[in-house]
Amino acid sequence: MELQVIIIQLVAILTSARIMAEVANRFGAPPVVGEIFAGVILGPSLLGWIHPHETLRLLAEIGIILLLFGVGLETDLTRLTRAGGRALRVAIVGFVLPFFAGFAASHYLFDLPVLVSAFIGGTLTATSIGVTIRILSNLKRLHSIEGEIVLGAAVVDDILGVILLAVLYEFSVSGGVSLVHAGRVVIFISLFFVLAPVAAKLMAVIIDRVDSSTEIPGLIPTTILSLVLLFAWLAHAVGAPFLLGSFAAGLALSRRFFLPFGISIATHPAFSRHIALQMRPIIQLFTPIFFVVVGLSLNLRAVDWGSTFIWTFSLGLAAIAIVCKMAGGFVLREEVFPRRMVVGMAMVPRAEVGLIFAELGRAAGIFDEVVYAGLIIVIAYTTLLSPFWIKWFYSVYGKSLDISREGTAE
Repeated sequence: MELQVIIIQLVAILTSARIMAEVANRFGAPPVVGEIFAGVILGPSLLGWIHPHETLRLLAEIGIILLLFGVGLETDLTRLTRAGGRALRVAIVGFVLPFFAGFAASHYLFDLPVLVSAFIGGTLTATSIGVTIRILSNLKRLHSIEGEIVLGAAVVDDILGVILLAVLYEFSVSGGVSLVHAGRVVIFISLFFVLAPVAAKLMAVIIDRVDSSTEIPGLIPTTILSLVLLFAWLAHAVGAPFLLGSFAAGLALSRRFFLPFGISIATHPAFSRHIALQMRPIIQLFTPIFFVVVGLSLNLRAVDWGSTFIWTFSLGLAAIAIVCKMAGGFVLREEVFPRRMVVGMAMVPRAEVGLIFAELGRAAGIFDEVVYAGLIIVIAYTTLLSPFWIKWFYSVYGKSLDISREGTAE
C-alpha cells in the first residue's frame, strides 16, 4: 500500500476516534464505544473506506501493548497478588464453562463438526483485556477491588487462550495434540513472568542513572518504549501473548514493585512518576488506533440478516458467552453481590481476542462464511454493549461497592 494512502488513513482514524469518543462521552457512553464505532463507520460495515491491513494491525498491536504497559505501571503488585486466588477462580470458570457450553451447543444443537465446535468454544473463552481495562479505567474503577480481580483474571484468561489456541491449531493441522508441546508452552510462560519483571527492574536502574547524567532530551520515551517492545517480543518468543511482556515491564517499573529474594535494587519513586508522565502522551496516541481497528475488523455487511440460522446461532452463542462469563463472578462467594455481578460483566467483552480465534478458524478453512458471520455478531454484541451495561450498573450500585466491608482500593 502506498505511503500517502496509509497517512490519510491514519488522519481519518485518529480524527474520527477523537470525535466519536467525544460524542460518546457527551451522550453518557464510555469513550471506548465511540472509538470502536469510528472503526465500524470507516470500515467495511458501513462506508468501506478503510480495511484493516498489516500496517494498521501493527500500529494497533503497539497500541494494546502500550495500554497494558500503562496498566502495569499503575498496578500495585501487592494488591494484585492478594486478588490472585479470586482472580484465578474467576478465570478458570470463565474459561472452562464457555468452552464446553459453546462446544456442546455447536455440536449437538447446531450439528456442526467436532473441530468446528471446538474452535467455536475456544472463541467464546476469550476476554478482551484491552476493552475491559479501558471501560474500568474510564469509570475510574481500575484500581478498585473488582478491577484488580478482573485484571488478574483477564491476564490468566489470555494465557489459557493462547495455550488452547496452540492446541486447537495443532489438532487442525496434524489431527492430534501433543501434551509435551502444551506443557512446554506453560513452563516457558511461567518462567517468563517470574524473570521478566526482575530483568526489567535492573534495566530501569541503568536507564535512571543514564538519564540523570545525560543532557540530550528524550532518553526516557526512547529507552522505555524500546524496553516495552523488547519484553513484548520476548513474551511472544516463549509462546506467551505480547501483552504479557508489556504488562510485566509496566509492573517492574511501577512505584509499588519490589524485587523478590531480598534483592535491594530500587529506582527512585520520582523516576517512576517521570516515566508515567512522559509515556502517557505516547500511550494516548496509539491506544485509540487499537480500538478503531477492532471496529474495522467487524464486517457486519457479510452477515445474511435474513437467515434464520444466523439469528438462532448467534443469539444462542451470545447467551452462552454472557451467562458463562457472568458465572465466573459468582464463584466469589465472599464478595458482596454487586461486586460479583460487575466482575462477571467485565469479563464478557470478546473484541480482539475473539476476533483472533474467529479469523484463525476462517483462514484455516474450519469456519465457513455463515459460522464466521455468526461469531462476528457475538463478538460485536459482547464488545459494543458491555460498556453500556457496566456503566449503568456502577451508576446504580457504585456507592454500595464503596461502602462494602472491604471498601475500595482507589
